[in-house]
Amino acid sequence: QVQLVESGGGLVRAGGSLRLSCTVSGSFFRINSMAWHRQAPGKQRELVAAITGGGGTNYVDSVKGRFALSRDGAKNTLYLQMNSLKPEDTAVYYCNAVLQTTVWGTTSSWGQGTQVTVSS
Repeated sequence: QVQLVESGGGLVRAGGSLRLSCTVSGSFFRINSMAWHRQAPGKQRELVAAITGGGGTNYVDSVKGRFALSRDGAKNTLYLQMNSLKPEDTAVYYCNAVLQTTVWGTTSSWGQGTQVTVSS
């Protein structure tokens, strides 16, 4: 069984910074990719940023230059550094991991979400 635990959300003023963390634990062979998604009230969940097993990253246009992914492979942890936050960044942020759980198959797992609120 796999578990994703997120932390680091909170309330911050516009222009401020937060760092989200997502730690993967459980039984798996490797992490194929990880990503942060977010869902604002009344809106669909959207992909914010993703990183492949090889370290390639991509970001949604609205956060480019402000958000940055990093990871600690030894800790199976993904970080999302969020700078220059805007009120429109307010959302519940979810971590997702695609894990190689068997020789033949993968599992997509989600964290419980962490609230980020940016006040104007």
